[in-house]
Amino acid sequence: MLAYLFWHRPGPGVEAGDYEEAQRAFHAELGIESACFQVADLPFEAGPGYEDWYLVADWRGLGELNAAAVDARRGPHHDLAAAMAGQGWGGVYAPIGGPPAIPSEASWATKRPGQPLDELLAPVTAETPVWRRQLVLGPAPEICVGSGGVPRTRVWP
Repeated sequence: MLAYLFWHRPGPGVEAGDYEEAQRAFHAELGIESACFQVADLPFEAGPGYEDWYLVADWRGLGELNAAAVDARRGPHHDLAAAMAGQGWGGVYAPIGGPPAIPSEASWATKRPGQPLDELLAPVTAETPVWRRQLVLGPAPEICVGSGGVPRTRVWP
């Protein structure tokens, strides 16, 4: 299982309601397990934005998601949402603890140089989803712990 995360903000002059409706339409058309959250701060930069989660089975599934997002059926929904976006950042994560679920709240962490992962995750319970970044595609933090964070507002589903 992998999660593609995409953080984004609407472009200048784009109304939040219109932007969120475009996000809902795109997610609904995808037909995979996904979520879109409105967040007060991005995990790597102060200021509001959105955090999307897309769950796929494996790396091949990530490629299939990439192709499906812009195919003939879904492309118009993707293009509308993309045209309204001002900024975007992505990351690929794999589950390393707890159930591989999209967390309704999240706290973000990065290990100190030389810090054992077990030390960082010592306070985390076995029932808590924990995701670890697989590729560095931008400013995405290393670890997502699906608890202890600020609850986010769901835009989708």
